[in-house]
Amino acid sequence: MTGLITKGIGGFYYVLTEEGTIEAKGRGIFKKDGITLAVGDIVEVERTEDGNGVISRIYPRKNQFIRPPIVNVDTFLVVFAPAQPKPNYMLIDKFLIMAEMHDIDPILCLNKCDLVSHDTVEEIRAIYDGVYPFLTVSCRTGEGLDHLKQLVCGRKTALAGPSGVGKSTILNHLHPEANMETGSVSEKTRRGRHTTRHVEIFPLQGGGMIYDTPGFTSFEILEAEEDTLADYYPEIALLKGQCRYDDCRHISEPDCAVRNAVATGRIHPRRYESYQANLEEIRRRKKY
Repeated sequence: MTGLITKGIGGFYYVLTEEGTIEAKGRGIFKKDGITLAVGDIVEVERTEDGNGVISRIYPRKNQFIRPPIVNVDTFLVVFAPAQPKPNYMLIDKFLIMAEMHDIDPILCLNKCDLVSHDTVEEIRAIYDGVYPFLTVSCRTGEGLDHLKQLVCGRKTALAGPSGVGKSTILNHLHPEANMETGSVSEKTRRGRHTTRHVEIFPLQGGGMIYDTPGFTSFEILEAEEDTLADYYPEIALLKGQCRYDDCRHISEPDCAVRNAVATGRIHPRRYESYQANLEEIRRRKKY
C-alpha cells in the first residue's frame, strides 16, 4: 500500500497509510543503491507477519535536503523575530536562496511582533516588500495566527529559522496535539535553546502537513554558485539583461541596472548587502 513517511528514528520509519501508521524498515536494496529514506517520502509499504512493514519503493521526489533529511516540501515558513533574538538577515536570506533553488514557495513569518513598535515591524517588512509574502504574528497575543493557518493550509510546509524565535510554539498553535517542548532564550547568549530532537511531519486541520525540522537553524555552506546567485534574489533577477555587461556581477561594473535600482530605492539596501556578502562567501569558498 502507499503511504507517507512521517518520522524516522534509528532505522525505523513510521508510514502513514489509509490503514493507520505502520512501523517499517527499508529494503536492503536502498542501502545498496545509496538511497536514504527521508521524512516526506511517498512510499510503497508491505505488511509483514508481525504487523509491521517493509518499504519496497520510493516514488519520485519533488525536492530533497540532506540536513535535515526531508523531501517533497512545498513551502518554507521562515520564522524570525524582531528581538530576543535580533534578526539575522544573512541567515534569513540563505533560507530564501535555498527555497528558490529547490522550487519552494517561502513565507516570511515575523514572530514576537508584540516586543517592538509598529514602526520597527514596518522597517523590517520594507526589506522584503513586494518580494516575498510577509506575515506578522505573536504567539503571546494570538495576532496573525489564523492568517498563518490559512497560508499553510493544503501545503507541505517546513519550519525554518534560527533557534529561539518560536518555531515550536508556532507548531503547537498549528497542531496542538504535537505538544512540542518549547525552550526559553538563554540569558547569557540571547540565543534559543534547541528543543527539537528529530524531524517529524504533523497533519494540519483543513489539509496540509507541517514538518518540524531541527536542522533548519543554520547553513554551513551556501550551495549557490557565483554565476547563478543573482537568479535567487527575485528583485535582482527581474533586471537580468539590463546591465551593460551580460556577465555583470553587480559589484563595481559601470551602467549596472542593479546598483542603479539600489540607489533609486527599487531594491532595498539590506538585500543588496546580503547579495554582496553571499557573493564574497562563494568566492572565498572557491579559493580553497
